[in-house]
Amino acid sequence: MLIDSGQMVRDELKAASLDAGAGGPTQPIDIDSVDLSQTAKAIARSLRGATYSPVVLAGLVRLAEWLLIFSAGAALYALYLWGEFGFSFRYAGIMVGVSTSTVLLFQVLGLYTPYGMRSVGYQGLRLVAGWTVIFALMLAVGFFSNVGDHISRVWVALWFAFGMLLLMVFRGALVALVSHWNAEGRMMRHAALVGSGPDAENLVEALRASTTNDVNLVGFFDDRGEERSDETCAGLPNLGTVDDLVAFARLAPLDLVIVTLPVTAENRVLDMVRKLWVLPIDVRLSAHTAKLRFRPRAYSYIGNVPFFAVFDRPLADWDHVAKAVLDRVVGLGMLIGLAPVMALVALAVKLDSKGPVLFKQKRFGFNNEPIEVYKFRSMYTDKCDPNAAKVVTKDDPRVTRVGAFIRKTSLDELPQLFNVVFKGDLSLVGPRPHAVQGHLRGTPFEKVIDGYFARHRVKPGMTGWAQVNGWRGEMDTMEKFERRVEHDLYYIENWSLLLDLQIIAITPLALLTKNENAY
Repeated sequence: MLIDSGQMVRDELKAASLDAGAGGPTQPIDIDSVDLSQTAKAIARSLRGATYSPVVLAGLVRLAEWLLIFSAGAALYALYLWGEFGFSFRYAGIMVGVSTSTVLLFQVLGLYTPYGMRSVGYQGLRLVAGWTVIFALMLAVGFFSNVGDHISRVWVALWFAFGMLLLMVFRGALVALVSHWNAEGRMMRHAALVGSGPDAENLVEALRASTTNDVNLVGFFDDRGEERSDETCAGLPNLGTVDDLVAFARLAPLDLVIVTLPVTAENRVLDMVRKLWVLPIDVRLSAHTAKLRFRPRAYSYIGNVPFFAVFDRPLADWDHVAKAVLDRVVGLGMLIGLAPVMALVALAVKLDSKGPVLFKQKRFGFNNEPIEVYKFRSMYTDKCDPNAAKVVTKDDPRVTRVGAFIRKTSLDELPQLFNVVFKGDLSLVGPRPHAVQGHLRGTPFEKVIDGYFARHRVKPGMTGWAQVNGWRGEMDTMEKFERRVEHDLYYIENWSLLLDLQIIAITPLALLTKNENAY
C-alpha cells in the first residue's frame, strides 16, 4: 500500500523512468494555442494574477501587533512618566514582555490562522480574552513579586484600554483587507483534483464543510477517458487529463494538486505523480477515506481534512521571501561593486567589433516560462544567435576576440544582474537557464533525460551548484548533461539560504579553476 506520507512514491520515482513528455512545450506558451478545453482556458484566465501567502501575512501581522502593543506602552510612558523617571529598564522590560506574551497567546488562540484573520466574531472574543488574560497575569506577577508597588497603575490602566482600542481597530482593518483579498481569490490556494467518483465527491464535500479551509477547487482532471470520466464532480468541471493538468499548471497560478485516487490504486497513483513531479506545486494524496489511520503528525492537513504529503514546492512562504531579499540586496550590492568592471567590459566589446554592447537571448525560466536574459555581446553582430539554436564550440568563428575572453571568464553574464535586481526573472543562484532551442546532438534537452523540466521548479540563476562543481559551458556528451541536471536537482531538493551563500562565495574561484568546458 502507498503509505508513510508519500515516501514510497519518492523512492519509486528515483528508480522509475519519468515521463519527460509531460514536462510541457518548448515554445513560449500562448493560452489560445494550448490544446486545452475552452472551460480549462477560461478558468486559467480567471486565475491569473498575484496571490498572497497566508503564512507570510500571518508573520507580518504578528510583527505589526508586537510593534503596535510596544509602541502604545512606550507612547503612554513618554507622555505620562518620562519626565519623572526618564529611561527605565524595568518599564522597557515590561513592555517587551507583554508584547511578546500577547503575540504568543494570540498564536495559541488561533488569531493568526487564515480563518482567524477574516472572522470578526472569532477575532473579537479571543482578542479581548487574550489581552485581558495578559494584563491579569502581569498584575498577578507584580503583586506576588512586590514589583507592583513600583509600577504606575495609571500607566497600566491606560495601556490596557489604549492597547485594546488599537488592537480592535487594527483587526477591523485586517478583516476588511483579508475579506477583500478573499473576494478576489488572492488569499486562497488554487487547487485541482486528480480523479473523480464517490471518493472525490466525499473529499470535496469535506473540504467545503471545513471552516478553516483556504483552498479554492478549480476543477478535476481524470485519465480514465471520456466514456468513463464524469462531466462534473461535486459541481466541479472536468478540465481534461493529467497531461492537460501539466499544461494547465503552466497557464494558471496553481498551488496544489490533490490526488483523490485510493491508496490501493498504487500503479495509477504512481503514474500520475510521475507526470506531476516536474511542476513547482504541492502534491497531496487524499487520506480522507483511507481505512488505515496513522498518528496526526503523519498527515498534512487542509482545514481539518487529512492528506499524505507527496511533494512540496521547493520554495514557499518565508523561504521564497528570504531568497527574494537575498537576490535583491546582494544583487544590488554586486551591481554597484562590479559597475567599473562592467564599464570596462562594455568598452572592450564596443571597441572590438561593431554593434550593440548588450545582447538579449531567450531562455527558459521558472515553471518553463520563456524569459529574455541580458548578456554582453560576445559574437559578431551578424552572427548572433538569440535563440541559441547552435551551440558555441571551441574556437567558434562567430565569437569575437573579446567575446572569447569574457565567455571563458563568464564576464559576459554580468548584465544578468539586471534580470535579478530589476526584472526578477532570474535569481543569483539556481539552475542555469537553458536556451529555448537547446539540444544535445540534435535532440531537444527535454527528450534527452527523464525529468528534465523538474529543474524549472525554481527560478534559474546566474550561478549554481552544477557550475561551481565544474559542469558548465558546452554540453556535448550525455555524461556532461546528466551531471548538470543531477546537480541542479540536488540543489532544488536541498535548498537553503546557507547553500546559496556558499555557492555565491565559491563561484569566483570556480570560474577560474573549472572553466575547461566554457567557450
